[in-house]
Amino acid sequence: MTKRRDFIKTMGLAAAGAFAAPYILPSGRLFAASGTRKANHVVFCLFAGGIRNIESVKQQESNLMETILKGNFVAQSGIDATLPSSSLGSKKLQEYGTLLKEFRYADGPTGHFNGHTTAITGKYTSEALNLRKRPDYPTIFEYYRKHTTPSKSALNSWWVCNTLGSNTVLNYSNYEGYGATYGANYIQPTTLITETGYNAIGNPKNFTTDEYASAAKIRDFANKNFNKSIAQGDAGITNTSDDADQILSFFDTLYTEAINGYYDDPWGMGSLMNNDMYNVFFAEKVLNQFQPELLVVNLTGVDVCHDDFTGYCNNLRLADWSVSHLWNTIQNIPGMEDTIMIIAPEHGRNLNPNAIVDAYGRKALDHTNDDTSREIFAMVCGPSGVVNQNKEVSSVYGESIDIVPTIANILGFDTDIPSGILDGKVLDEVFV
Repeated sequence: MTKRRDFIKTMGLAAAGAFAAPYILPSGRLFAASGTRKANHVVFCLFAGGIRNIESVKQQESNLMETILKGNFVAQSGIDATLPSSSLGSKKLQEYGTLLKEFRYADGPTGHFNGHTTAITGKYTSEALNLRKRPDYPTIFEYYRKHTTPSKSALNSWWVCNTLGSNTVLNYSNYEGYGATYGANYIQPTTLITETGYNAIGNPKNFTTDEYASAAKIRDFANKNFNKSIAQGDAGITNTSDDADQILSFFDTLYTEAINGYYDDPWGMGSLMNNDMYNVFFAEKVLNQFQPELLVVNLTGVDVCHDDFTGYCNNLRLADWSVSHLWNTIQNIPGMEDTIMIIAPEHGRNLNPNAIVDAYGRKALDHTNDDTSREIFAMVCGPSGVVNQNKEVSSVYGESIDIVPTIANILGFDTDIPSGILDGKVLDEVFV
């Protein structure tokens, strides 16, 4: 126990700088006026990795997303048909909201870095991948924490991401007047919440050559994101002392359970349990513990499509099952029954395949800026009386840049975001 708590403390979660100073809006008002909320909680599920409408909402050969979408799954060679029953029973997730079948990622390179950045900032970007550069424009987390009155602590906003890479920098931006003070708490569970992660950072040892690179990456992540003070130039997220104590206790519990094998197969999926499922599982842990008003979680398992189309189909089915599990979990967390959940891929995939053929004779797909790679879908689920239930919009409607202003509208602060920053619109079509 002592070793675990010492390890957690080295990550700097009890950072200095308990509260940010008040800010003055251009109007001269101290703080923003409280807007009218549609709901008190938003979960944005970035159904990422590159998903074509052909395999998802268009169901060209089969309904691979049988827990989210209406339609029947038809078993095919190599595509697993043995998933457990949906936690939603006979209902489909789309019956709890509105499905936008012809959403668009309209501009910028169709790459994961650009797609993620657009979804979380509401701004298209042509920036090249830079693992150390934060976004040029504020993230939804910063808008939420700066423009919500009364202001909310970082415990109320979380970015749950299952890759290290460039996505770790998306919890706050370099934009003047925003930044780390208004960022989200970030967790990368499939690397950190493991016995390996604990040993790599908190229990020094002599690593083999193979172990060293992985351990160094984890340690570098922790140092850059947590072990800072507010006085430093790139301070990282700060939490109040009380909030930090809650996070310390939360991480301590996670490590205890991980080391004791409780997470070996938490959903009883056997060999089907993949990183996307673990990412959603730990997102559910955060939701149960803190009931945050804003949480964004990503799933990227379908990116195997570059060289394994059948694996892409199977991972799409697992992601679908996980998202429905997430929705069901949310409905059973006291106080979160009013949650609105938004689901959207960051971009699509090419119409035409590359030259790689998998073991079942299916050709692989990349995502290199053709029109099909810009065709995506979106779904907004929520309480009846707030979100239109069981509705489909089949015409072209909505873009990736519309998700951030829509979340801001749901949580009641969209009109307090300074004009001229965001280019998108509120997705009014999905609301009653």
